[in-house]
Amino acid sequence: MKIMLKNLSKSSFTAVNITIVITVLMYLAQESITRGGLYMGLNMYFVVYDFWWQPLTTMFAHGGLMHLAMNMFVLFQFGGLIEKYRGTKEFLLLYFVCGILTSLISFAYIYFLDNQVNLVGASGAICALLGYVAYLDKSQRSGIITWVLLISVAPLLIGMPIAWYAHFIGLGLGFIYAMIRR
Repeated sequence: MKIMLKNLSKSSFTAVNITIVITVLMYLAQESITRGGLYMGLNMYFVVYDFWWQPLTTMFAHGGLMHLAMNMFVLFQFGGLIEKYRGTKEFLLLYFVCGILTSLISFAYIYFLDNQVNLVGASGAICALLGYVAYLDKSQRSGIITWVLLISVAPLLIGMPIAWYAHFIGLGLGFIYAMIRR
């Protein structure tokens, strides 16, 4: 244990790494609570039972280990890039402001079009990171948009329940955020 702690440097304590650790811990908490996914996800409990925390906690809840791992991998890549080149404050504002806004706008979809949905995952916030990078780096734009289309549509074609709308909302919000903050 001492050796592991010695190997940790100040550079290990980035906002992205801390966000990943918190997300993993919240997922473990979700899994240890009966119906934790329903309490932490975003669903009709938000308005029916005044679960006001759901637009934030849905970013930490996930639909399984693979969902969590994939999201944390992309968060590490793109969040780390943004934090390194634009700063910790910019990363945190982008991730949490756009993540919560994505949740709230996605809830409108849930409320009006499919109130049986329980939205879980950081994908909306992560797609906001992708939208941010797509705006700032025009050479990456078409690849990022294609990737978001693939991760949104392909799972639907094989019958997986996926919140494709949250991906598109997050991508758009990240793009708009970058336009405002450039």
